[in-house]
Formats: sequence, structure tokens, C-alpha cells
Amino acid sequence: MEQAIVPYLPYILSAVVVLLSLSVHEFCHGFAAYLLGDNTAKDAGRLTLNPIKHLDLYGSIIVPVVLLIFKSPIMFAWAKPVPVNTYNMRNHRWGGLLSALAGPGSNLILGIIAAIILKIVYPFYSPNNLLLIFLFECVVINFMLALFNLVPVPPLDGSRIWSSFLSQKSQFMIERYAPLFVLAVLLIAYDQISAFISWILAAIIITFGIPFVQLP
Repeated sequence: MEQAIVPYLPYILSAVVVLLSLSVHEFCHGFAAYLLGDNTAKDAGRLTLNPIKHLDLYGSIIVPVVLLIFKSPIMFAWAKPVPVNTYNMRNHRWGGLLSALAGPGSNLILGIIAAIILKIVYPFYSPNNLLLIFLFECVVINFMLALFNLVPVPPLDGSRIWSSFLSQKSQFMIERYAPLFVLAVLLIAYDQISAFISWILAAIIITFGIPFVQLP
């Protein structure tokens, strides 16, 4: 049965997708660390998919809502980082790399699953159906979260991934000046990064024939 579209309901769906995707993202960081021998996330009660445990007021709520309201071409958000101690892992250097990859990897997998389901069910519904909107938002938001988190700027996962190939001294310098790096990127390269991620996302949607669902 066709569902009526009420104002802002699609955006509420988008917010739900963001919260769920961030929860899976952080859970996978902690779960990967746990499998590699680090119990820090488990002891902190963060090995859960409960969004409340992972929420960050600004990164999980305020920033995504503002981006959705102003129809930003990109979506990014963050949750409270799951505590991980790489020195508890069996291989603390490469264990840290795998744990860092688990977050963006989980969003990539969620995006792929949503894209497959969307392609299967798309012919059976009208383009403004809430299920199609929800699935398309799952695709877009998870791909964007995966891509944005791979940017090698602290505190994003990309910095942890690339720092695994650096010396401890270099890692310390990067972590020490992380706030300055973030500020510099936001001031200098935000438009370029946004455009690049949007271009990659559009290329993925076109290349794999993912049905495009326009928000009403």
C-alpha cells in the first residue's frame, strides 16, 4: 500500500539512517579490536549497537540535522570514538590498522547491501515510496561516511589508517596537532573534498546502476 509522504519525514528517515550507521561504524571498531585481543571497548560498555551509547551531541545530532535541513551535497557525521588500546592487541601496529578499517568497511558493506535490496525492490514501488527513500539514503549516507572517514586528517579513521605506516614519532606529531589539521582542512579544502566525494558517489551510483530516488 502506498504511503503518504509528510513534510520532513524523509529527513527523519535520513537522521535514523545516520544514527544507525554511526552505531554500526563504532561497534565494528570496537569488535575488531576485541577480536584482536583488546577488551577496552567491551569493558567500557561500547560493544553494542545501541545508538544511545555512541551518540555525540554535535557530531551525531546537530551537524547532520543542519546538513539535512540545508540539503548539503554531502553528509558526514561522527559519534563518540570507541576506546581502543592498540597495545593490548596481539599485533598493536597492524591491529590498529585493521580496527581503523573496520569502521569505514562496515559502512561500505551496509551501503552495498542497501543498494542490492534497492535494485531488487525498486520496480515494485513508486519513486517516492518511503521504503525506497530509506534504502537510497542508506546507500548515499553509508558510502559518504565510508569515503569521508578515509580522508587522512585526524581524528578521522583515515589518519589512523595511514599513521600505521608511519613511525611513532610521526604519529605523535600528527595526534598532537590534530585540531590544527582539522581546522586547516575545513577552512582550506572543504569545498574540494566535498566535491570530490560527491563526484565519487555519483560515479558509483551511475556505474552500478543504482536507482536514484529523489527526496520530495
